[in-house]
Amino acid sequence: MAMDTRMARAFGLEGDAWQRHANPWSVYTRIPIPPLLAVAIWSRTRIGWWSLVPVAAVCAWTAVDPRAFPPPRSLDHWASRSVLGETHWAQRRQVPVPARHRVAPNVLAALSTLGVPFVVRGLAVRNGWMVLFGLAVQMSGKVWFLDRMAILHDDVVPAGAPGGPAGPGTSQR
Repeated sequence: MAMDTRMARAFGLEGDAWQRHANPWSVYTRIPIPPLLAVAIWSRTRIGWWSLVPVAAVCAWTAVDPRAFPPPRSLDHWASRSVLGETHWAQRRQVPVPARHRVAPNVLAALSTLGVPFVVRGLAVRNGWMVLFGLAVQMSGKVWFLDRMAILHDDVVPAGAPGGPAGPGTSQR
């Protein structure tokens, strides 16, 4: 089982839960989670053990967010298509994705992962520039990955199909 499939299951993203997570609000409220977590951890020298309160709040939101919003009325949003593209990517062992989408997501996931050690080290030694660099790398990789997932979704789901670009139940672009 692929790592992304295990992560999806850990967040309860199976079946129609992906539809709830495809709500643009769900996507856009997840994007600031890494910097919010970094700020919460950074606060430990100012507020001591009380910093566990914002850390716990960010972690709780991370767990709740994918299911906190209703399914979107329209899937014609970049954010919705990126989440639906992730479903195709997670199922790539069962249903192969087009050849042009087999390398970039892995490279971008690796890029995103490369930023994490800088964030961790920067938080440990309280080096703000290192934290910011790590967050920039991690978040750039993740947002670029999401963009590739939107393109993957558009390539896999034909135009006019339910859930596809300008399909039934979606608005025109």
